[in-house]
Amino acid sequence: MNVIEYGKQNKDTVLLLHGGGLSWWNYREVAKLLEKDYHVILPVLDGHADSDTAFTTIEDHADGLISYIDAHFGGQVTAMGGLSLGGQVVLETLAQRPDICRYALIESVQVKPSKLTHALIGPTFGMSYGLIKQRWFAKLQATYLGIPRELFEDYYRDTCAITKADMIAFLKASCAYACKTNLAETTAKVKIVAGSREQKSILDSAKLLHITIPGSQMEILPGLNHGDLSINHPEQYVQMLKEWRDEHDGN
Repeated sequence: MNVIEYGKQNKDTVLLLHGGGLSWWNYREVAKLLEKDYHVILPVLDGHADSDTAFTTIEDHADGLISYIDAHFGGQVTAMGGLSLGGQVVLETLAQRPDICRYALIESVQVKPSKLTHALIGPTFGMSYGLIKQRWFAKLQATYLGIPRELFEDYYRDTCAITKADMIAFLKASCAYACKTNLAETTAKVKIVAGSREQKSILDSAKLLHITIPGSQMEILPGLNHGDLSINHPEQYVQMLKEWRDEHDGN
């Protein structure tokens, strides 16, 4: 597993998993704000640029993440966070190992499967995959996704490096992922966030996760789109993470 690290001198560890089709730079500004107080780990998701592993399933990815945490951090980190696909991997990690972290921040995650979307991904991306390497198309996509201008070259480079097979695999896995009932067993303090301008499926998923995970907190952020919080509002993200930890410290 390839990772980028900030603040290696610190004891408390925060592990953040980027969204599908993005890379570790999704959390670059967040990591810079956290590195004074935390050891920040930014893994590259399987099947993405600079990853050394093809994407198979969210479950397999979570299993690999657990092995990494066992090997490097004694089986537990202070906090985990994830956006979209990365958030699904965090949830699956919590389902497989309920005490893998003390705090979790789940952003813009879908856990209500869509059979129609799953069926359309193969044919749609099979025909349009070549457009990804066109800068004009990448700029349209970046604008739609809310990628800031200063991250466009990172986005374009890393998107071009994703194979068609990997892209189809992780998109299918993401839209088919369902909320695991044993998430109710996690000992982590979980906060679930989504933007008010997200798709209904994301907002409904946030509600389902909140119901499933005892003691969790859900917050719908006014005016924000998918992934806006971590990508475009790093200060707000860090403040939310620290306040969530402070609220539960010692409990």
